[in-house]
Amino acid sequence: MDSAANSSEKRVDDSEFLEMTQQDPVQAKILRKSLEHLASGLGGPALKEMAQEVLSGRMGLREAADVSAYAEEAVVQSAPLAEKWASMSDGEREALAADGERRLEEERRQLDDERRTESEKGSGAKTRHDGRGWS
Repeated sequence: MDSAANSSEKRVDDSEFLEMTQQDPVQAKILRKSLEHLASGLGGPALKEMAQEVLSGRMGLREAADVSAYAEEAVVQSAPLAEKWASMSDGEREALAADGERRLEEERRQLDDERRTESEKGSGAKTRHDGRGWS
């Protein structure tokens, strides 16, 4: 499936990702971004197909994990990262974890800012159902 066809298709809503991240909207957003990267082909053709299936809503993430071809490719693609992690010192791992926490916090701030902006936009406008005009 090419990216033009993929962009015109229905996209799965965030409830799929919220379930997988214990209702954490920031981690759900990061999970979606990760799947979008895989859907672009970064992880090879099998993971590209898997990500496209999940993002389109044709397959759930848990269901995709049960497909042996997808699971096997995920293991193959993650092996170099596992080896790198194993070769790191405790200090390097702690620094990497701290960097991840900083990134999560930045994503949380951005999400809060987006929500605040949306709320401010909506609070000043008269809605169709504000009760005015009824007799």
